Amino acid sequence: MRTKIQQKLSEYWGHQSFRPLQEDIILSILSGKDTLALLPTGGGKSVCFQIPALVQDGVCIVISPLIALMKDQVENLKKKGIPAVAVVSGMSRNEIDNALDNCIYGKEKFLYVSPERLTSDLFLERLYKMNVCLLAIDEAHCISQWGYDFRPSYLKIAEFRKHLPAVPVLALTATATKNVEVDIQKKLDFKNASVFKKSFQRSNLSYVVLYEEDKLGRLLKIANNVEGIGVVYVRTRKKTKEIAHFLNKKGIQAEAYHAGLSNKERSIVQDNWIKEKTRVVVATNAFGMGIDKGNVRFVVHIDSPESLEAYYQEAGRAGRDEKKAYCILLYNENDRVELENRIDLNFPEVNKIKAVYQALGNYFQIPIDSGKGISYPFELYSFCKNYNLPLSETYNCLKILELQGLIEMSDAIALSSRIIFSTSAESLYNFQVMHVRYDLPIKVILRLYQGVFDEYVNIQEEEIALRCTITKNEIIEILQKLQSLNILKYIAASDKPQLTYTEARLDKNNVNIDRQNLSDRKTRFIERARSMLNYAETRNRCRSQMLVAYFGEINTERCGICDYCLERNKQDISDLDLDDISHRIKTVLKSKPISLQELVLHLRPSSEEKSIKVIQWMLENGNILYLSGEELAWHED
Repeated sequence: MRTKIQQKLSEYWGHQSFRPLQEDIILSILSGKDTLALLPTGGGKSVCFQIPALVQDGVCIVISPLIALMKDQVENLKKKGIPAVAVVSGMSRNEIDNALDNCIYGKEKFLYVSPERLTSDLFLERLYKMNVCLLAIDEAHCISQWGYDFRPSYLKIAEFRKHLPAVPVLALTATATKNVEVDIQKKLDFKNASVFKKSFQRSNLSYVVLYEEDKLGRLLKIANNVEGIGVVYVRTRKKTKEIAHFLNKKGIQAEAYHAGLSNKERSIVQDNWIKEKTRVVVATNAFGMGIDKGNVRFVVHIDSPESLEAYYQEAGRAGRDEKKAYCILLYNENDRVELENRIDLNFPEVNKIKAVYQALGNYFQIPIDSGKGISYPFELYSFCKNYNLPLSETYNCLKILELQGLIEMSDAIALSSRIIFSTSAESLYNFQVMHVRYDLPIKVILRLYQGVFDEYVNIQEEEIALRCTITKNEIIEILQKLQSLNILKYIAASDKPQLTYTEARLDKNNVNIDRQNLSDRKTRFIERARSMLNYAETRNRCRSQMLVAYFGEINTERCGICDYCLERNKQDISDLDLDDISHRIKTVLKSKPISLQELVLHLRPSSEEKSIKVIQWMLENGNILYLSGEELAWHED
């Protein structure tokens, strides 16, 4: 089996060896064990389910909450010649039917779905006819209420597993505390489980917190002093544009990226950055998922994230090539205030949530007890303007309605135009002979796109028009006409956000918001926010040690390259001496404040030079302080 999986790695990925833990995880799955894999961002999680699926018969079902990531992985697999399909909101029922049929008849190797899809009658009906070899769950931390991105729909996976009792499960995540790690296994009903956990320590990343009022000035210095490409994370779409404009004015090629851009605009920004035509992308957290760019030399956070999980994941997009990179958080007192304000903003009152739900039903004109499974184009700004609703608060109301399992939202997704021939090849030939006008466009489609009789394929109307020497609008008319003649099915491209009713519309009085769950989530949000603030405001501990300790790793070595370690290294004192002297200083000063001279005497037999250096270092880091009368005292945090 080791030879087989090695062959697949070489054949499809061109690698001669696995990354740490990948082979162990793959062999665990192939032995039939439920497996939990905790691999940091950039650790190669997708290979861990793709290779075991390739060496077995049957289809691998991949559950993911991220539509953009599903689409990226499907496209990447297809480029390797591996058949894959994603069933996402915005697809027609006919497209979904066709995709699931192809999975039944062995024409697809990977089926990507959202967790909400698992309970639909259509999906379950087809599931019984599929030969499923593996169930892979991406972003598995979403199943845990202890996690930072809990999604109730993930709780349905354990029930779904009952339909596939003999199929092993692989759960994957990049960010999980010990509580989340245990909870994932419990919620997924793991049996005979194996857990593989790569250290969260990234030895090539220099974590830095800079206390800065002039954040743009500092960002400019970073961009000028650190060579290579980078990402700058901010919270709002407005800031992405403002900061990108600022950097461009200062001679640094930068572009803004956020979920409000059209699919075409986002693709251009992403492509320019990957090809290094653009040096810096200024983005909201919509940027980075699924992008495997190894040589990112710096990631700067202008705004503080809401949790250390989010920070670790976003910062971890730097240095995937294992070379040194910088993860820099620019922080000041305003960040604390903003993060505290977000607590109330993220958790609106129940009556406001119900009011938004009511407005939503009216906006789409959906009758009570109708709308289940239907997707609607949805522009948040237009909706808020129409009902005079505050933008941020409304967005958070919608997120809570999503968590309650009533709706599902997606940002603008890349749904290209799609076609499938609905007649046989022989009937199509007869049609071409009888209708000369359509002969050339049909021939061009057959030359350009493979598999068009078997599944919906993405097409480019411009490309077909160019080959036919006619306009794009004329091609669209021809495709529409062919559809009306039942020759093919044509779905025009969509580049708008989608909102799907996962349950039929309820009367406002019957909307049940789980107040206890909301309260628990708010409590956990506050705890995570405090951990983030503690990381930002602590000056006397190795940053890397703080991060990995949050994820349950203790007794790790100092990284030696974060802001704390670099300052400590300047003292030119060994770790052993520094730890010894600082511990004795703490013991002495905790009993009573004393003068500098007395303290130095207490520290003998350490030399006066070493003692003074450690005292100075502890003063700078706020461990000790001077009282009036020039006595030194221990400073309790």
